[in-house]
Amino acid sequence: MNYTLHCGDNREVLRTMADASVDSIVCDPPYELGFMGKHWDSTGIAYDVTLWTECLRVLKPGGHLIAFGGTRTYHRMTCAIEDAGFEVRDCIQWIYGSGFPKSHNVANAIDKSMGHENRGHAIASGSKFHATTGLPRASGELLPKYEGKSETSKPWEGYGTALKPACEPAVLARKPLVGTVADNVMTWGCGALNIDGCRINGAPWHRNDNGIGDRGMWAGLGQQHYREQHSSGRWPANVIFDEDAARALDEQSGGASRFFYVAKASKAEREAGLDSDGDRANHHPTVKPIELMRYLVRLVTPKGGTVLDTFMGSGSTGCAAMLEGMDFIGIDITPEYVEIARRRILHHANQNPMGL
Repeated sequence: MNYTLHCGDNREVLRTMADASVDSIVCDPPYELGFMGKHWDSTGIAYDVTLWTECLRVLKPGGHLIAFGGTRTYHRMTCAIEDAGFEVRDCIQWIYGSGFPKSHNVANAIDKSMGHENRGHAIASGSKFHATTGLPRASGELLPKYEGKSETSKPWEGYGTALKPACEPAVLARKPLVGTVADNVMTWGCGALNIDGCRINGAPWHRNDNGIGDRGMWAGLGQQHYREQHSSGRWPANVIFDEDAARALDEQSGGASRFFYVAKASKAEREAGLDSDGDRANHHPTVKPIELMRYLVRLVTPKGGTVLDTFMGSGSTGCAAMLEGMDFIGIDITPEYVEIARRRILHHANQNPMGL
């Protein structure tokens, strides 16, 4: 159970790596939206066929790639991955209930353009509002609608410009096989998904001998007609929920136990392994939960294999690999994120010293 971290342009680092040297790639590329004004989220790297061609080269035949994307830009990344020579196998949807709409109040904007002062309330946002119903958590009462001051704006009351964000897609792709699936897995150890290793039965389902376990995870069949129960749990689905979304689904369905879910990364999880002073805080804005990355790493990586993350960020995939007893190679272009990742990964490697 080893890890190697590189700071630099991932295309340049990949060129130094040997052909067919990694078993899987699990990454969270920039969504190319300029998120929070970050330069790294608007370079176009996620659409670069050259990058994904290098990823294809270093993967073993049959090796899988999982790459997250934004709902507005996922298609361009997926096309680049396909153009590089990957076979697109599926789309995994991570669904959550804690997103907030970044919407423009149209009636408000019209009045402002006409020089009128705003009156009433804009679209509610912030944690004090219920993620599912939109109600204020304290009083349970709806906020008053924005009331336009001019006759021109009145027809546009209640109109906005964006939906509430509630999902992030991830492409599941595979490097072409050499021969049949059987030939490929026997020769290269890659080419198949670890279905039984990712089955979930509604109870905490995966616990290592050293006590490291997964909590609150559920999986789905995705087919209403399929009723057969497996002794190890349900077949993993291409839908993943966070706990807020799963709770809302349970309330509506009377307890839907067919879908995997995992909480978003807490502050404690983000900071584990870092010093308590502010200089060592994990200030990366898009940290994926480690339990989510553990599930994905385990799904596409042979036991004891090597996981590559070409967009390492603060290292959640590396932490997941350590807890799953796998080797890890991480690349990121930002030195401060590489240092944060190094500390987090070391911390989690120490939680699983036997590589179990």
